[in-house]
Amino acid sequence: MNRRALTLPFALAFAGILAGCATPPESGSVYSAYQTQNEQTVRLGTVESVRNVTIANPDSGTGTVAGAALGGLGGSQIGSGNGSAAVGILGAVAGGIIGNRLENKANNRPGFEITVRLENGELRSVTQLADEMFRPGERVRLLSNGYTTRVTH
Repeated sequence: MNRRALTLPFALAFAGILAGCATPPESGSVYSAYQTQNEQTVRLGTVESVRNVTIANPDSGTGTVAGAALGGLGGSQIGSGNGSAAVGILGAVAGGIIGNRLENKANNRPGFEITVRLENGELRSVTQLADEMFRPGERVRLLSNGYTTRVTH
């Protein structure tokens, strides 16, 4: 079997690995299946401040590994003999670096740190994806299940 015949199975395996690394978003509007039909405590308050933040998920290493594999595979197609191996190694190193940078960029998402003054005067801060706008002075709800808290209108 030649190297090109291995490309399709490799691509399918890579797609499967990436799908397995998908994580649910930290949005105030998205619930995962295990979060449904669970009671939540509701507290009312007023938004004190909203600060832009970056939500960074830890790197899984998938970008580095996939980039190195693709770079090595592509590089090894160039030339023959020792030259082919050398280009394959350089391709793997470059692919790994590029894959790592792409994964880092894909893992960073815009978020808000929302500080809320509850009706009892306490301050609470919740960080979540920036998919719903909040403004100081707005009345909001804090929904908590004991593990996570989200801010909603």
